[in-house]
Amino acid sequence: MTTLRLACIDADAPPLFDPVDGNGRRTGYEPAAAELIAARMGLEIEWVVMGWDEMLPAVRDHRVDAVWCGQGIIPERQAVVDFTRPYAVFDETVLVRKGDPARTPKDLAGYRVAAIEGSANMALARTFDGAIVVPFSGENVYADMLAAVADFSVDAMVDDDVVLVPLGDDPRYDVAFTVPTRNPWGIGVAKDNPDLRGQLNSALTSVIADGSLREVWNTWMPTLDFPLEQPVGTTTGSMA
Repeated sequence: MTTLRLACIDADAPPLFDPVDGNGRRTGYEPAAAELIAARMGLEIEWVVMGWDEMLPAVRDHRVDAVWCGQGIIPERQAVVDFTRPYAVFDETVLVRKGDPARTPKDLAGYRVAAIEGSANMALARTFDGAIVVPFSGENVYADMLAAVADFSVDAMVDDDVVLVPLGDDPRYDVAFTVPTRNPWGIGVAKDNPDLRGQLNSALTSVIADGSLREVWNTWMPTLDFPLEQPVGTTTGSMA
């Protein structure tokens, strides 16, 4: 194995990632962290672009080696793939249209709240008493949710703080609030491929220990504290 084939979506979601360029390259924290890990393993990366809903089945069916694309480690996903130890931890944010007064979960009663179907963000949205959760899926799910907020198709959306908080400066949106959920993200690997998962974990542990992953984090997300100095989650079962 000389190439690590990683599933991802093609979306504009800085600082996590930008769209794939004409040479098949991606920029942002996630691609940079992936390249760091792959280099530590002596591998090259091939990004395989597909729809959000396709990624986990593609890993399970060995059409790609792993998914490295905003995968919060939640039971629904752990039922399909196994995860490495986290390479990131984020909180979750609610975004509304500019001028909307909502600033607490209670304010969302009666609001149509968009979230990615089957995600940690959707699980959080379901805790908002009286909110009407609107599931989104498909190849352009992130852009579709942003557009739905802007054009009044929904009233709010939930996603991770790293991508939504910067949109508070966008004239179309306001950040309503952030919930400190400390949602860990991992690399999803097929359940029958424990060797690859072990190799990824070893490389990830190495770049956390020597500070190189922190350097990548600080390059792309200097306003967020690096979250992996203390263990997050466990390394047993289907999550490591």
